[in-house]
Amino acid sequence: MFQNQLNDQIAQAQAKAVENAKHLAEVAAKSAQQLAEINQAAAKDALAVAQETGASLSTIKDPQEFTKLAQPEAAQEIAKYAAAYQAKVSNVIRNGNQEVANVIDASIDDAREDLVKFVQEATKAAPAGSEAFISAFKTGFETSLQQFDQARASAADTFANFEKSLESALSQAQGQFGEAVKAAPKKTRAK
Repeated sequence: MFQNQLNDQIAQAQAKAVENAKHLAEVAAKSAQQLAEINQAAAKDALAVAQETGASLSTIKDPQEFTKLAQPEAAQEIAKYAAAYQAKVSNVIRNGNQEVANVIDASIDDAREDLVKFVQEATKAAPAGSEAFISAFKTGFETSLQQFDQARASAADTFANFEKSLESALSQAQGQFGEAVKAAPKKTRAK
């Protein structure tokens, strides 16, 4: 009977793992689709701006009109557009990571619960006279359950560090782009 319960629990754990893998694949596909839509919209907008700028450049007849196109306001619009793009990408990545973190958290809870049930069932069927062994086993088992809490904390730290790294990279890129935008009007004015 105990072997049947063990086999059932293993089958249930495998079914949960497959379900979680499917869910994570759906999350990844959804995030990829959202990023593709963001990139497609950005490319479409960039093409429209390039066409508009090209049309404006083709109508220029004197150099003063050219300098009007390179005004700081235009550069600031580009910086705002880049910041909005980065925010959208960051949001998609953050939401995907949160969903992955939730699945990992739920998986840890499920695995812990399954192990507790398994040990309870196994110790109920223990023969008389094995109380000392069962007590020692349960003490060791309780200690090993603490590993689940450490795994949860490690996963939370990993996701927090990833988000910090992402924010730092996006801020750095935005800062570099902002510096380039600020420098561009100065060069235009110097000419």
